[in-house]
Amino acid sequence: MTSTGRIPDRQGRGGRDETPEERADRRWTDLLQELRVAQTGVQILFGFLIAVVFQPRFGELSDTDRTIYVVTLMLGSATAAALIGPVSYHRLLTGRRLKPQTVIWASRMTVLGLVLLFCTMCSTLLLVLRVALHNSVALWLVGAMALWFLICWLLFPAWALTRSSSVRGK
Repeated sequence: MTSTGRIPDRQGRGGRDETPEERADRRWTDLLQELRVAQTGVQILFGFLIAVVFQPRFGELSDTDRTIYVVTLMLGSATAAALIGPVSYHRLLTGRRLKPQTVIWASRMTVLGLVLLFCTMCSTLLLVLRVALHNSVALWLVGAMALWFLICWLLFPAWALTRSSSVRGK
């Protein structure tokens, strides 16, 4: 914290005029909003994945497709756990004056959840496209979509960060 009571940002400049506790509260609220979006999609996807095994056509899947299904289901489960985990973490630590640490760990769990979500989405696409197309085009389409995910989730934010830094530097 600077002598003005402002918390420096990552570049050492004065940021918002808030205490560490206020900053943790704000960051926690922001994180919860992000988690609400991700959790809903993951829970719906996971629900559909669970239902697949009970469909009559499931018995017709090749051994490879069944393996992809099992991997996808496990990834979906791990994704749900990682993205719901911050809520449990917060609930168990509420009132113990650990909000800044809670936000840090919950943020790390969320990033892990997003990595797992990427893997789950790619694996789900691979399974569905293999069943729908019955050829190697499925792998190319999944690769293209994986690239699109990476562009949307990493490249665009990195580009915005770079542009923001260069504008502030002028």
